[in-house]
Amino acid sequence: MSDLGYILRKTRQEKKISLDDLQEVTKIRKRYLEAIEEGNYKVLPGSFYVRAFIKSYAEAVGLDPAEVLGMYQTTNPSPAVEKPVVETIRKNRTSVRNTEKLSRWASGTMFVCFILLIFGIVYYYTYKNYKGTPADQNPSQTQSPRITDSTNPATGTAPSTTMNASGDGKVAPLATPTPTPAPTPTPSVQVKFSSSEKGVDNYTITGASNLNIQMKITGSCWIRVDSLTEAGGKEMLRQKLYKAGDTDSFDLTGSAYLNVGAASALELTVNGTIVPVGDTPNPKRVQLNLQKN
Repeated sequence: MSDLGYILRKTRQEKKISLDDLQEVTKIRKRYLEAIEEGNYKVLPGSFYVRAFIKSYAEAVGLDPAEVLGMYQTTNPSPAVEKPVVETIRKNRTSVRNTEKLSRWASGTMFVCFILLIFGIVYYYTYKNYKGTPADQNPSQTQSPRITDSTNPATGTAPSTTMNASGDGKVAPLATPTPTPAPTPTPSVQVKFSSSEKGVDNYTITGASNLNIQMKITGSCWIRVDSLTEAGGKEMLRQKLYKAGDTDSFDLTGSAYLNVGAASALELTVNGTIVPVGDTPNPKRVQLNLQKN
């Protein structure tokens, strides 16, 4: 069953309208009404009748037809008509000649550059060997001076000394400073994708005591948010057909489950981290598992 069919059937059942009564009001066959609730639009005669039947269904149960049709269009976009690409092949003798001339000119230029490069390399090494290095001309200038000062063989520096308080000239070593221990880093909040099972994307949230959910709606989209109990059950927090520009937020002490009708119409942020839902107008289910320290 599609999300749109779920909303239509739930609204009809809440108003205690049977399919026979709905058939009498809308003049639409019962099997077409069942197909709309199941999301099996192939049973209907054509796309025009699908929109007309959905509009009549929505009006009969008291829903806004424009919003319902918008949700149908979001989850079932019209296929784009691809225009055939016509390729024309033309032979231009003049362009072929120009291409051949350009190829010969490029080959000749590369050959000349290669010859010049070889001459340049030979000239460079010949001049370098002829001139020689400064060490060959005056070897005495490269002799290292004799080191007479006492140095530390490990670091190559003179040991640090200081005079004692009596001033008798005796050298006392400096005290080695005690290193300051580095502070232990505080764990930060992390939101990581863990697995995808049975069409549900699972995310794990660590380093936080609460679960903060921020939702920004960019198009018509039906969303249901449930909180997960410790026993594994669900408690519905909100079920709503959102419009473009709407925002919503939830602050929970446990895990949550989201059922999204059109993934591309939702921008989801969990504890300050953007969670990718999807870029296609298809249903999406996301479970946010909060792991407390």
